[in-house]
Amino acid sequence: MTSFTTRAARLFSISMLLRLAAAAGLVVDARVHLKLAGAYDSIRSSAVSQGDLFRIEAGLAIAAAVLILLVRKSFTDFFAAAVAGGGLAALLVYRYADLGAIGPLPPMYEPAWYPDKVDTCIAQAIATAASICVLLVAAYRGRKAGRAA
Repeated sequence: MTSFTTRAARLFSISMLLRLAAAAGLVVDARVHLKLAGAYDSIRSSAVSQGDLFRIEAGLAIAAAVLILLVRKSFTDFFAAAVAGGGLAALLVYRYADLGAIGPLPPMYEPAWYPDKVDTCIAQAIATAASICVLLVAAYRGRKAGRAA
């Protein structure tokens, strides 16, 4: 095996491990959001409840987990990073800032940490970092392949 082939195989293995980590984080994110959705149905605006938003987050996280494993394209990696990173950003913003209701969104300020929130925060951080690293590995691989050609 040539040096290029060995390096390509190593990058593929790293990419697969990162995809698995991202998918695992997204699955934990979805599990926790689905578990908690019912408890947050009473927090609502005129259009949507926080429980509805939790269900939407869970659906997006499941879709992103499936896509990052089955469709090896940059747009699915970006989608996974956006879902996990967006969820993490929302969790942290609403943990530390009372923004009140914003448009159709209900007020979601919750200044406490509890086990499910910590699990989701860690899972979303792992999924975000892993999916961004998948994008970086793909960019590196593409640049190296361009040089080899």
